[in-house]
Amino acid sequence: MIWPFKPRFRKQIARIEVNGAIAGATRKRVLEALKTIEERKFPALLLRIDSPGGTVGDSQEIYSALKKLGEKIKIVASFGNISASGGVYIGMGASHIVANPGTITGSIGVILRGNNLERLLEKVGVSFKVIKSGPYKDILAFDRELTDPEKHILQELIDVSYSQFVQTVAEARHLSVETVRSFADGRIFTGQQALALGVVDRLGTEEDARRWAAELVGLDPDKTECYTFEEKKSVVNRFLSGNDRLQNSLETRLSSTTEWLEFELSTSGLPLWLYRP
Repeated sequence: MIWPFKPRFRKQIARIEVNGAIAGATRKRVLEALKTIEERKFPALLLRIDSPGGTVGDSQEIYSALKKLGEKIKIVASFGNISASGGVYIGMGASHIVANPGTITGSIGVILRGNNLERLLEKVGVSFKVIKSGPYKDILAFDRELTDPEKHILQELIDVSYSQFVQTVAEARHLSVETVRSFADGRIFTGQQALALGVVDRLGTEEDARRWAAELVGLDPDKTECYTFEEKKSVVNRFLSGNDRLQNSLETRLSSTTEWLEFELSTSGLPLWLYRP
């Protein structure tokens, strides 16, 4: 597809916001925007991330697309209030990262969660009869405890995904795997601590990140504007736009009904998308 007025785009910086949980809808929107950015030949991308994390596959697809685009243009990520877990993962797709000193980041790890309601179901006299093709087809069923073989299978799944995460951070930030593992234990840290660990390059605001992106491609930071790829809001989102907490809760609950292996940060058992410091 040939877009008109290419020179205009070549003098602007593309901008994408990633807000809230990283799941299917976010992945689709970001991938479409990245494709358009490449077609219109923007010289640089400002990636604003304010996310507590998200599903493994979606985070990895966004990261891969960013790495591919980064071979052609400059990408600067700006970590906002929260850029943790899956937010960190996609941020590794940028060649340069800026964080606020107080940004909540880190939480490098993988979590898989299930519920065991067996005792509750027994009290109300409810039981399930299961016919399955194999012994592990109903793994993580909510009406019984995990067996030891199931725990082993799931732990292997977590360990493999965790290793992928660690390797991605190590390669992106030019650190050794051992160094990354030393702080990739699920802990959170501030942007200032992330700088000391080598996870980000500079401390600063989104405006600082925009100016840096302009400088990297030889544009005047005082005059260069951003072209923001806006998120198309659904009717439900527009209705809830005045209540971000409720909106984030609904979106995350909808996505988590089918996605359960996650790069996600939790605080005292409460997912960060429900947490307000």
